[in-house]
Amino acid sequence: MISIRNIVKQYADHRALDNVSIEIDLGKVFGLLGPNGAGKTSLIRIINQITAPDSGEILFNGEKLGEEHISRIGYLPEERGLYKKMEIGEQILYFAQLKGLSRKDATTRAKYWFQKMEIGGWWNKKVEDLSKGMQQKVQFVSTVLHEPELLILDEPFSGFDPVNAELIKNEILELNKKGATIIFSTHRMESVEELCDSIALLNLSHKILDGKVKNIRNNYRTGTYVLKYDGDAMAASATQPFSILSDIEMDGGRELTLRINTGSKVNDVLHYMLPIATIHGLEEIVPTMNEIFIQTVSKAH
Repeated sequence: MISIRNIVKQYADHRALDNVSIEIDLGKVFGLLGPNGAGKTSLIRIINQITAPDSGEILFNGEKLGEEHISRIGYLPEERGLYKKMEIGEQILYFAQLKGLSRKDATTRAKYWFQKMEIGGWWNKKVEDLSKGMQQKVQFVSTVLHEPELLILDEPFSGFDPVNAELIKNEILELNKKGATIIFSTHRMESVEELCDSIALLNLSHKILDGKVKNIRNNYRTGTYVLKYDGDAMAASATQPFSILSDIEMDGGRELTLRINTGSKVNDVLHYMLPIATIHGLEEIVPTMNEIFIQTVSKAH
């Protein structure tokens, strides 16, 4: 849906984006990741046409990104943009009309979303009278009300308690299920693993990693496993198909952390262990996206 091609953005003596190219598939949830100052916000602003790139181009469904696409995009900024002294209902209708909805259609949709988000009694309240989390519910409604094809969500769970974070997560998944493509920017790596199909990792204005989440995690596998067993502590043997990283006593048995030797397989580990121990479980340790994030960014530095 979105083709970002060789984008460069310079601010005075600071290069925010340096020849960044990313492909975002139609109907998928895409994670835009990176430490502070990586260039994520600059790229999001360019997609939203708040600023323009110095070079490069962005295509929206094969068309060069232009003003006609603004009404097809919904943007939830990290720094929320509500008018604090304006009544919530009028504010929602105002934003919806800016995106091309009639006041009648905007009112119908707003009432639906107010009930859905459990804010039905807030229509005449002012934003300044709400908690930060409640304000963000209103901001979320204003982002999705015009049913955009592309949703850009920058830290959408910031400030939410666990109950409301779960509510927003489910709404994001439902919107995606209905066909919305979603760009999701966050520092919460557990949310990336749960929600995102693919990611791109930016660091110091460059893209340093991208691909499907499943493939990236598989690429960082190290052949490390945890084996739970009953028996005596393992003694290193020249014939064993693994190296021992740790072997500790646990309640009800022992826990062996091992790395399979090159050329050996999981079945070789079980074949070696079964005659000398009672096996209770064997599980591979696959790096989390948080671990991959830290490792990749540290290596780039």
